[in-house]
Amino acid sequence: MHPPIQLLSIDFDGTLVSRASEPVLDTQCMELIRELQETGAIWAINTGRSVDLLESGLADFAFPIRPDFILTTERDVFRPGRNGDIWEPFGDWNERCARDHAELFSSAHSVIAEVVDFLIQKTEARLIYNSEGLEGLVAQSDEEMERITEFIEQTRAEHPKLDYQRNTVYLRFCHTDYHKGAALAELARLLEVPRDNIFASGDHHNDISMLDGRVAGMPSCPANAIPEVQDAVRNAGGYVARKDYGAGVHEALLHFTNGKSLTV
Repeated sequence: MHPPIQLLSIDFDGTLVSRASEPVLDTQCMELIRELQETGAIWAINTGRSVDLLESGLADFAFPIRPDFILTTERDVFRPGRNGDIWEPFGDWNERCARDHAELFSSAHSVIAEVVDFLIQKTEARLIYNSEGLEGLVAQSDEEMERITEFIEQTRAEHPKLDYQRNTVYLRFCHTDYHKGAALAELARLLEVPRDNIFASGDHHNDISMLDGRVAGMPSCPANAIPEVQDAVRNAGGYVARKDYGAGVHEALLHFTNGKSLTV
């Protein structure tokens, strides 16, 4: 018997949402998450999307249920707003995160400049900037991304707190202490949910930090997850589904709920 699921942390694109096949959402998965919510479990979407892009996705894909919390841009923690806002920061985590990133990018300026020089001269990657400066990049292919991450790994040795989150051809620079796993750990701390009662599911590199067994006692991934994610889930004693996307999440949820319906 597995411990009861009290908190679900599920990736959005490539895990809950299929961008490669129909249906985009798995009806049985959505219904089981609804049942879990009705029995008291808390559902958080843990995504690389910003708040606005996640809200757009929830509307575009006609999600039948709403998450209880959202963890966005692979670092920030939001709860439902209490003053008419849709979402508001939960605790002081987002503030600390922003401060640490500002200090990091200031102190790692020379390293970032070296990476930018490499990207401009040696690749066809598109650089992405925000109001604070360089945010990340989009590579032209997975092969190019491999070359880019190899260079970043060599260069960041001079400033080990400079890290990145990667999902297919997209990459975001970040502080090494902030990632999906850290955001989930903070949410669990605030909600007082123990590790053994946390279910997590994801499909790509940026999900590994919440699937390696340190934060969630019930890690999983759909069959479409990349090999590195499947290895991390297996090594953590988790569940690798046979089905893709939301159907795979549903399969994993059934595994960890002992295959039983939760409502009478």
